[in-house]
Amino acid sequence: MPSFNPPKKPSNPWKPPKSSWVPAFFLTRNPKTLNNHVFFKMQLEEDQQGKRRSDLSLLLSDQILAGILSKLPLPQLSCSLVCKRWCRIHGSLLQSLKLHDWSFLERGRMVSRFPNLTDVDLINACIKRVPTSNWGLVLTHSMVTIPLDTSDLDLSGELLGEGRRLVPESLDQGLRALARGCPNLRRLRVVDVSRPIDDEGRAFSTADGYEGKALDTGLSMIAAECLMLQELELHQCTDFSLRSISNCRNLQVLKVVGCSEGLYGSVVSDVGLTTLAHGCKRLVKLELCGCEGSYDGISAIGMCCFMLEELTLCDHRMEGGWIAGLKSCGNLKSLRLQSCRRIDSDPGPAEHLGLCPTLEKLQLQRCNVRDKQGMSALFTVCGTVKELEFQDCWGLEDEIFSIGSCC
Repeated sequence: MPSFNPPKKPSNPWKPPKSSWVPAFFLTRNPKTLNNHVFFKMQLEEDQQGKRRSDLSLLLSDQILAGILSKLPLPQLSCSLVCKRWCRIHGSLLQSLKLHDWSFLERGRMVSRFPNLTDVDLINACIKRVPTSNWGLVLTHSMVTIPLDTSDLDLSGELLGEGRRLVPESLDQGLRALARGCPNLRRLRVVDVSRPIDDEGRAFSTADGYEGKALDTGLSMIAAECLMLQELELHQCTDFSLRSISNCRNLQVLKVVGCSEGLYGSVVSDVGLTTLAHGCKRLVKLELCGCEGSYDGISAIGMCCFMLEELTLCDHRMEGGWIAGLKSCGNLKSLRLQSCRRIDSDPGPAEHLGLCPTLEKLQLQRCNVRDKQGMSALFTVCGTVKELEFQDCWGLEDEIFSIGSCC
């Protein structure tokens, strides 16, 4: 008896072969879906072509567009708001930046937004801001502007207390991001923080703990990675801060701010000055503000930093006899004393003072010059000066002028 075979169902002509490389929109039985995808793709291409026709800057390469933007007058902030491409190109052109928000650096956003920075000012960013209040009071001290709060009205202590300073972990993380992202850095202004000290006198970064055997801070990372660094301004500096930057072999201009009355109190002694002198031997300009020390520190700087031409002492806390150390500065051409309450309390015998042979200019600004013994020692060491300047000094009498006649 013949077998009965049921009729086969007609195959779907739209059913694609089963293979792994077929796009998802082919795996459908509705032919309209394919038409929708094709229409969408054609419309997208038309939109892109229309965008190219409307934005003629797309015809220019990044290099040409960067050259055009670099010729525009400052500020060029509006150029970065045109589109993402212009924002990226504008960021690559910016070389100088003054930061106010530390988190922008700590999270790595600053170095990704501005990869070619050579001049960075972090001083205001190192100071924690108080919540916005209705007081509207700010304190400006030198180059630092600090918004005041009700807790700051008691001026018996430091305005930059622990609550206003960055913690060491945050400072180190931000400086490391800066060192890795901006290796061509040439100028830096920053405020350091106090750190824990081990038994051997080493200061460690709390970001890595105490496992290291060498000094490991954000400043040391800057010294190791930013080999082109030439100018540095370091506030709230200590001996350990100077040890961290002693590896800046190409440093030429340095400003060290130790104790700043009313803001912060930190100590820079002969130990730090000697460490600095042995490490940064290419210094040309050195400014010491609120630093302690004595003959040993000044003479070490003079003997090691043989290229030093300009030395500035501001509100110094030097011990007696420091003036005699100036004779070691064999290439010094300019000496400036600013806001000094005393010159030298105990300069020693005149025959031991010596002479600074190449000194040409001596400036005294806002200094107390009533100390006849200290002024006499200063004029003896600076006997070769060709230009003598007094500016807003008190205690300037005829006898002081007569002492200065030896110059």
